[in-house]
Amino acid sequence: MRLGILGGTFDPVHYGHLVLAECCREQCRLERVLFLPAAMPPHKTAYEVTAAADRVEMLKLAIGGHPDFDVSTYEVDRGGINYTFETLEALAGQQPGAELFFLLGSDSLNDLPHWREPGRICQLATLAVARRPGVEPNWNALRGLVSAERLSDFRRHETTMPEIGISSSDLRQRVAEGRSIRYQTPRAVEKYIETRGLYRKSP
Repeated sequence: MRLGILGGTFDPVHYGHLVLAECCREQCRLERVLFLPAAMPPHKTAYEVTAAADRVEMLKLAIGGHPDFDVSTYEVDRGGINYTFETLEALAGQQPGAELFFLLGSDSLNDLPHWREPGRICQLATLAVARRPGVEPNWNALRGLVSAERLSDFRRHETTMPEIGISSSDLRQRVAEGRSIRYQTPRAVEKYIETRGLYRKSP
């Protein structure tokens, strides 16, 4: 099985995440894509992350009806800080024989050498990099981490996607200010945010 892994905080999930996953699924011929919400992202300390149960539920609402998309609660169930290489090792053990593809935007690729054990990440999974608006993939960032042959394999899986200038931080800000997030996230997610009172400013 060609299995794609898309990790993130998904706070909240939006159409940028979904389009990236679908473009990678199609262009890399993936049979399944797992959305992997983080329990406690090691690199996000500027704000209090929304409860994992809410983020998982929003993901399930967002991908409902897509036969090749699923949500993995591995990191949420494990709790605490999880590093990508550890999660990929666990998923490889759970999916023997599967070929793993780690999906990420070009902005994340440029930061990958600063992650924990980036070389191990590149051993465990093929990187499927989607071009993000205004950010060219910096493949030179991986030099010294992987062989020239492995780097060439990664570059063959570079994915093109529409330029979608949506960010979770902007959606949170919009909700806090009482502005619309219509057409930036699935309607079911929008209604969930409204019903649960997520991202509103404290009175």
